[in-house]
Amino acid sequence: MIDVLKARSTTPGCHERVHLNSAGAALMSEGVLAAQVGMLNLEAEIGGYEAADEMQSQIDGIHHSVAALLHTSADHIALVDSATTAWNLAFHSIPLEPGDQVLTAEVEYGANYVGLLKAAKDHGIEIVVVPSDADGVLDVDALQARIGPRTKLISITHVPTNGGLINPAAEIGAVATEHQVPYLLDACQSAGQLQLDVDELQCDFLVASGRKWLRGPRGTGFLYASPTILTTTEPPIIDHDGAPWVAPDRYELRADARRFETWENNYAALLGLGVAIDEALALGLDVIEYHVTTMAELLRTKLDDAGLETFDLGRAKSGLVTTVVPGMEAAEVKDALRAEDINVSVSAPGSTLLDFVRRDLPSLVRISPHYYNTEHELDVAVAALAALAR
Repeated sequence: MIDVLKARSTTPGCHERVHLNSAGAALMSEGVLAAQVGMLNLEAEIGGYEAADEMQSQIDGIHHSVAALLHTSADHIALVDSATTAWNLAFHSIPLEPGDQVLTAEVEYGANYVGLLKAAKDHGIEIVVVPSDADGVLDVDALQARIGPRTKLISITHVPTNGGLINPAAEIGAVATEHQVPYLLDACQSAGQLQLDVDELQCDFLVASGRKWLRGPRGTGFLYASPTILTTTEPPIIDHDGAPWVAPDRYELRADARRFETWENNYAALLGLGVAIDEALALGLDVIEYHVTTMAELLRTKLDDAGLETFDLGRAKSGLVTTVVPGMEAAEVKDALRAEDINVSVSAPGSTLLDFVRRDLPSLVRISPHYYNTEHELDVAVAALAALAR
C-alpha cells in the first residue's frame, strides 16, 4: 500500500491546491525538485561542462532507471526532450515509400497522427485506421486482417489522451511479431501509472514523457529501441555523439539506442527524471497502478452519483476520467475550477480527432488523480463540478 500522507508531505504542490491533472503534468516531489536545483547550482558554481563531468555517474544512471521501468537493459534506452521528439525519431527511422501502409488506431494522439498525415503528403504512404471493437479498444482481429505486404509499421497509442481506455498493447505486439512488422508504441499516458514490460509488449519502439504519471520535469522524455530495430534502422537525425565521426568521409553509428540522442542535454531536468523514476520504482508500479485505477474508478462512481456523465471507454480503464458540465465549455469549467484551486485539464477534439468525430464528442473535462490524491479531494472536485452544473 502507498502511504498517501507521506507522499503528500514530500509533494509541495499538494499543500495549497487539489491537483487532478497528472495526465497533463503531475506534481513533482521534493526529491525531483532538489535534483534539478542541485544540478543548476553546480553548473552556476563550477561551469556546465564541469558539472556534467562531476555528475557523469548519476547521468549514466538515468538510462538504467528507465531500463528498469521497462524491464530491459540500458543499451536500449535513449533520453530526449519530449515524447514527441522520441516518436518522430522512431517514426522517421522507418524507411517508407509511396504506397507503404502504416496501421494505427481510432484513438491515435494528435501529434502522432499529424506526423502520419505529413508522411502521407510528402512520401505517399497510406494511413490505415484499424476500427475499434464494441468496448472501444483496437480490434485485434481487424488489425490482423489488415496486415499485408505493404504494411511497414504499426503505430499505436497505448492509453489515449481523451479518456480511460487502454489499448491491448501486448496483443497488438504479438500480431506485429507474427508478421514481422515494426511496432511503435506511444506510452505517454501509461508510463508511470501502468506496469510496462517491453518483452511482454513485443514493441520495437516505445516512447514516453517524463512530466505525466512519472512525476518528472517538463522537457524530458525517452525512447526504447529493440535489439532488432537497432540492426535495421538509422536515426533520421544524428550528430557526432550518436554517430562518431571516425574518418573524413565516414561516421559510425553507436551500437546502442544512444544513437538517437544528441550531445546537448538539459542535465538538470534529466537528473530530475531519474529521481522521479527511481521513486516510482521504489513504490512499485504494481502498487501505483492499483492505486491510480482504483481512485479513477471511485471518481467515475462519484461523478455518476452527482448526475455527471463520463465518457471513458474500454474494458479495464486507466487513471484518465472525462466528463462535461452541461451548458458550459470544457475550458470554462477548467478556469472555474482553477479559481477554486482545483486543477483539471481539457481534452479538445484536435487531441484525438478521429475518436471525437466518431463519437460526436464535445471538448471534455479531463480529471486524472494520482497516488498522492485523496478521496476527500475527489469529493471537493465533484462538488465543485456539481455546483457548476446546477
